[in-house]
Amino acid sequence: NTETERIPHQIKNGKIVFNQSKNGDKYARWYWDREGPCIHTRNDILSSQNTVHPSENRVFSIEELMRMMSIPNNFKWSNISFDKLNKMSNLEKKHFLKQEELNIRHCIGEAVPTGVFASIAKKIKLVLNESFYSTREIEKEIEDNNLNEPDNLISYINDNFKKKGLENIFQIAEYANSKRQENAAYFTRTDIGYSVVKDLPELKQKKKIRILEPSVGIGNFLPLLIEKYKDKEEVIFDLVDIDNQSLEVLKVILKKINPPKNIKFNFINADFLLKTFKPIYDIVVGNPPYGKLTNNSELLARYKFGAKNTETNNLFSFFIEKAISLGDYVSLIVPKSLINSPEFDITRTELEENNLLKICDYGEKGFKGVKIETISFLLNKNSKRKSQTIKIESYINQIMEIKDKEYLFSKEFPYWLIYRDNFFDEISQKLNFDIFKSFRDRQLTKKITKNKGKYRVLKSRNIGNNEILDIDGYDQYIDKPNNFAVGKYLNEDNVVMVPNLTYYPRASFLPGNTIADGSVALLTLKNGSRLPTEKDIEFYGSKEFEKFYRVARNYGTRSLNIDNNSVFFFGLLKDIK
Repeated sequence: NTETERIPHQIKNGKIVFNQSKNGDKYARWYWDREGPCIHTRNDILSSQNTVHPSENRVFSIEELMRMMSIPNNFKWSNISFDKLNKMSNLEKKHFLKQEELNIRHCIGEAVPTGVFASIAKKIKLVLNESFYSTREIEKEIEDNNLNEPDNLISYINDNFKKKGLENIFQIAEYANSKRQENAAYFTRTDIGYSVVKDLPELKQKKKIRILEPSVGIGNFLPLLIEKYKDKEEVIFDLVDIDNQSLEVLKVILKKINPPKNIKFNFINADFLLKTFKPIYDIVVGNPPYGKLTNNSELLARYKFGAKNTETNNLFSFFIEKAISLGDYVSLIVPKSLINSPEFDITRTELEENNLLKICDYGEKGFKGVKIETISFLLNKNSKRKSQTIKIESYINQIMEIKDKEYLFSKEFPYWLIYRDNFFDEISQKLNFDIFKSFRDRQLTKKITKNKGKYRVLKSRNIGNNEILDIDGYDQYIDKPNNFAVGKYLNEDNVVMVPNLTYYPRASFLPGNTIADGSVALLTLKNGSRLPTEKDIEFYGSKEFEKFYRVARNYGTRSLNIDNNSVFFFGLLKDIK
């Protein structure tokens, strides 16, 4: 409403006093050109949701509500025929409506829009009938059409957009990008993108919004974002990418998508981490690069300048910090190592200090053909009141739960435990934690070891449950262990060996005249605790500890290195004195 006299009001002492609208949709007129939202169907409470007619000073009629709900015009609300109803006098019609109208409106309110459901079903059928290219088919399409050449790729998109479908075009364009590996870019599937976009705020109080994609690539998130916010008066996207080739491809795809005129795009070919941004964005969303910067110390120093976490060289950590500084709501897809690695302790603290609303765990299901575990998170930086709970969604366990942050982010443990439960707590009560420190010698590799020698080199497969396994043709040896850091553990007492990368934990003591290669973590006491016993070692190989350990490692499969955070959970049993 823009006209004062048409806003629901009362006249008090000759002055217009507007009816209070604590919720944005109270006393709200709906729009001529938008689909019906959640509308109260009653005709006796004007203050209900979106009940006011777009132009007339009344609530929606039964006929209008029927249209919104796709109820056919010939639907019979009464056993009285239409002919008989139409022949009634106005007085008789009013009497009929007085008796039946509220009941009819209640029925409409309880109904579902069959036309909408039919449309959804048709779209589902259309999607299910679509054929999506496999990785091999994508590679063949790229090879056959020489799509690594930018001009060829753009021509291909123009010629095949309708025939191939948006999802296939996105995949082909992403894989064809010759700089994909250089920029550590990965293709974001539609279902993964949807898991991020669906929980972004509606921003109902805002008519104009601004969204930043800090590493837009070819724009996999954009169709979903456009669909979510298309009813806004204006949506401005600032689309940043270091690779200008990706931006040129994106422009072609957006032209084919043909978004509404209220959607505007600014294309920014720049290094997000170095560029200065003036506006504060309503939303920052995307999939930043994951690579470690190891070969350019000058550039790394520039990235670290002003960053809180300077313990890492991984780009995504810098992206997180800058995104938080620029956005009200921030949602990014990042490696799962963020949850537990010592490298990101500072980054986790930064996220906790903001209003973290959701974590979604994709495991290895995030990116096709890439062996990397990922999660996404959503936070609200400028919330006046922090939420005490957080939504946990898991592609691994097929769960969606609301948990207390204090419980999952407890300072009793070295990192976040997003799957923490009663069973985990029961086992925790049996153990004293933070007993060991961990060591691995990654310099001692198979290239250095020999088939014969003075000292046996044990590897992860040699470790059984409180025993050393002999495997034919597997043993390796070395003559001079003191040339390696691991040599200091030779013939040391009470050194515990555990396999480094496994979710089937087990342990044994390091025998005399042996050392271990980098596939084994060596645990030594650090807190003046009692010595580990064979009963402790056997417990690490039990089904009970295995289940506990999976929760402790957040059901990880790739991010399972035993470091000085995760070694915390190899506790000693309390019932042994």
